Amino acid sequence: MEESLVPLVPMSHTAHIRSHRKPRRNASSIAMRAGVAGGVLSTVAVAGASTSAFAAEPVTQTLELPTLTADLATQAAQSADATQAMAADYQLQAERDAAAEEAAKQADKDLAKAKKEEARKKAAEEAERKAAAERASRDTERTTLTTNSSTTTTTAPATGSVGTVIGFLKAQLGDAYVLGAAGPNAWDCSSLVQAAFKQVGVDLPRVSQDQSMQGTEVSLSNLQVGDILYWGAKGSAYHVGVYVGNGQYLDAANPSKGVVIQDLSGYPATGAVRVL
Repeated sequence: MEESLVPLVPMSHTAHIRSHRKPRRNASSIAMRAGVAGGVLSTVAVAGASTSAFAAEPVTQTLELPTLTADLATQAAQSADATQAMAADYQLQAERDAAAEEAAKQADKDLAKAKKEEARKKAAEEAERKAAAERASRDTERTTLTTNSSTTTTTAPATGSVGTVIGFLKAQLGDAYVLGAAGPNAWDCSSLVQAAFKQVGVDLPRVSQDQSMQGTEVSLSNLQVGDILYWGAKGSAYHVGVYVGNGQYLDAANPSKGVVIQDLSGYPATGAVRVL
């Protein structure tokens, strides 16, 4: 095969030496490069401005934060002060209400105490008035018995020693009944009868059973002033009294009544004895 021959072109004698001159650039290349450079600078400027803006924001917030924090602290302090003041007012009002309630209770107690004291005073005055009236009545009866003993009898005159017995008994009206007592202001039934007859020299036994066995047995339909009445069987009587006329008798009845005059119709006796 035959080889193709390329004709050789003679080279310049300076072709192998590099040129020290910069290659020449055309206008379009320069313009494009200038545009690119301008765009880059614009981008950098925008980025710089944006960065400055973003960088400035924290500075602005940092400057404003102390002001905002101070305002919030002031508001919180004011709110705390207001809450504390409200709590203090509430506590004060509660204390005032409690004091007023306590004062009202004390006033009620004082009023009740005053009323009770007034009632006690009135009761004492009434008791004293009644006691004075009873003493006056006793004195009148005693005087009447002394000057005119016939006024105390219905079936027989209460003369002499009988009048003395009846006078003594009536002088004890209103005294207390106390079992086992024997005067001068408290009696039981038999001690009162014994003391009354002792005024005229008659010595009676101390107890009811024995007193029912003294003197002469008499009928209840033929009683005389000064007869001793008894309740229960003769020799075992449980209560005694003295007949004072008009269907009545005087005795130390019981703790609730004391020494009183009562009607035989309300509490009929079992029997009677006469010792005077």
